[in-house]
Amino acid sequence: MSTAITVGEYGGPEVLTLSRIATPEPEPGQVRIRVRATAVNPIDARIRAGMMQDVFPVVFPMVPGWDVAGVVDKVGEGATAAVGDAVFGVAAAGGYSEYAVLDRPFLKPEELSFETAAAMVTVGEAAYRAIEHLGVRPGQTLLVHGAGGSVGTVAVQVAAARGITVIGTAGAQDIERVTGLGAHAVLYGEGWAARVEAAAPAGVDSVFDTSGAGVLADSVALAGDAGKVITIADPAFAEHGVRFTGMDPADRCPEALPHLADLIAAGKLDIPVWRTYPLAEAARAHADIEARRHQGKVVLLP
Repeated sequence: MSTAITVGEYGGPEVLTLSRIATPEPEPGQVRIRVRATAVNPIDARIRAGMMQDVFPVVFPMVPGWDVAGVVDKVGEGATAAVGDAVFGVAAAGGYSEYAVLDRPFLKPEELSFETAAAMVTVGEAAYRAIEHLGVRPGQTLLVHGAGGSVGTVAVQVAAARGITVIGTAGAQDIERVTGLGAHAVLYGEGWAARVEAAAPAGVDSVFDTSGAGVLADSVALAGDAGKVITIADPAFAEHGVRFTGMDPADRCPEALPHLADLIAAGKLDIPVWRTYPLAEAARAHADIEARRHQGKVVLLP
């Protein structure tokens, strides 16, 4: 038996419960790790609250979370990592736990802390995936909603490094930071679409919505085509003919992770960790995320 955070019903942060569960065993090709860090993502809170039932249905009780980093302590036949390796990746089952099983572990560069390695997984892959799916090319213009958030900041950095012009909507407190990452920052809120038009008089070629804040209709109008808009956060995507990426595992780009890890190790990509919490304080971590107190990634330390 080992310790994990479980959810028995949809609800607020209080439904996150410290529990004893059966320690997972690796199947062929898998590794089990002693988790050293688990990232908390805003989508974890949305799933917990029941806001994503049509996209991510769950069976209770569940262990939330996916993004983990730790040390391999047991391997299945044919696994690609060995006992004692420091690895990171996506947990096959819930990641808010002492132990997790990975289908595809990636070796952690020594330059990355466990906290940074875990923090990078979902946000890095999501940002990389959206840019790839949108097919944005150097010289084109990409609008990133929520450019001050964890996925948004990665998308800004990756796109800018590729020679893509980035317009980023952000709150007042994030304008300077988003500008420093290489985007033309535009204040979010009423009138944002007009401000984007002023910042990009030639128009925007693609839109990546990381915010889920009801911006899809105006985004389609700005891009001129629903096929040029992708969201990872708005459950109303179908109403606007917009693609939601992330539901189907086959849609994801796990090959992005070692590439992004190398960029971080080389100092070319920054994944700020705002705060770490003991595993038992997962509810406080969720409450901080939902209150938008965080500026950077939130990480649990089992």
